[in-house]
Amino acid sequence: MSATLLAGISRSTEPQTMLRRFLAADAVVTGANGLAYVVASGPLGRLLGVDGTLLLGLGLFLTAYAACVGLLAARPRPPRIAVTLVVDTNILWSVLSIAALVLWLDPNAAGAAWAVIQALTVAGFAVAQWSALRATATG
Repeated sequence: MSATLLAGISRSTEPQTMLRRFLAADAVVTGANGLAYVVASGPLGRLLGVDGTLLLGLGLFLTAYAACVGLLAARPRPPRIAVTLVVDTNILWSVLSIAALVLWLDPNAAGAAWAVIQALTVAGFAVAQWSALRATATG
């Protein structure tokens, strides 16, 4: 991902600002998703064709994870090791989302589409965060 594209997406040419904005966006999207799973696990489970209890558990995890990523985004200079852990977790989440879809979940069409969209979104955050993290080393 080019520095120009990153700067355009994050609306900043300052690498630390880019990184913090990508972390904050991840925290907001993940937190909203997690809260939706917690608050409406039953209806969302029926809509997506997956177990509501699974969504509730995922929602609790995502909400806690989003809070941690948000705290990291609030730091003036997020520690490299912590950001790397977020990137690795996002990659793992993306891979596991697709693996779960293929190997053991049997959602309806909306649930299958949602799993793929979610995996691609999280992978996109990982790429943007990793690229911004690399830019902080050279910036």
